[in-house]
Amino acid sequence: MKVTYNHIISGIVTLIGVTILFSCQGNLNEVREMDLEGDSPQAVAEGLNLKFTDSGRLVAILRSPKMFDYTNKEFPYREFPDGVEVEFFDEENKKNTVNSDYGIIYEETGLIDLRGNVVIVTSDSTQLEANQLYWDQNRSWVFTDRANTIKFPNGAVNEGQGFDSNQNFGNFRSRTNVGVQIIDEKEDE
Repeated sequence: MKVTYNHIISGIVTLIGVTILFSCQGNLNEVREMDLEGDSPQAVAEGLNLKFTDSGRLVAILRSPKMFDYTNKEFPYREFPDGVEVEFFDEENKKNTVNSDYGIIYEETGLIDLRGNVVIVTSDSTQLEANQLYWDQNRSWVFTDRANTIKFPNGAVNEGQGFDSNQNFGNFRSRTNVGVQIIDEKEDE
C-alpha cells in the first residue's frame, strides 16, 4: 500500500476530529456534574397553593411565593425562603393558621422549622407569636426555646422564654413566663 499525501491529510483530519469529539464529551460530562452537584434544588416552585385532603375532607392549605425542593439530597428537605402560610382544618372544619417569614420541612424527621415573625392563630382566636418555632409532625408537638407571646381570647397575655405544647395547645408547658391572667369570679349562692 502506497501512503500518499491525501492519506496523511485524511489521517490527521480524522485524528483531530476524534480528539475534538472526545474532548467535547469530557467537557459536557464535567458541565453536567457541576449542574447536579452543589446546593442546587432539584425543583423550584413559585406561587404555591397546595390543598391537602384526607378521605375527601380538606385538612390543610399551604401557600408560599416560592419553594425549593431538596428531596434529592442525602438529608431531604423543602425550603420556603420567602415565607409560608398554612391553614389547618380540624374534623369540625375549624381553622388554625400559621404564618412565618421562612420555613423548612425535613422529610425524614417530620420536623418543621419556622423562623421570623411566626404567628399562629387558633380557631378560638388564641394567638402565639415567636421568632422561631418548631413543629414535630410525628409527635404532634410544638416547641421553642425563644421568646414568645401568647394572647388568649379573654384578654390574658403570657410572655415567656420557651415552651412545649401539643399542637392544639391543650397541654401547654411554659419554661418561664410573665403575664396577665383573667379569672372570672362567681359569687357563692
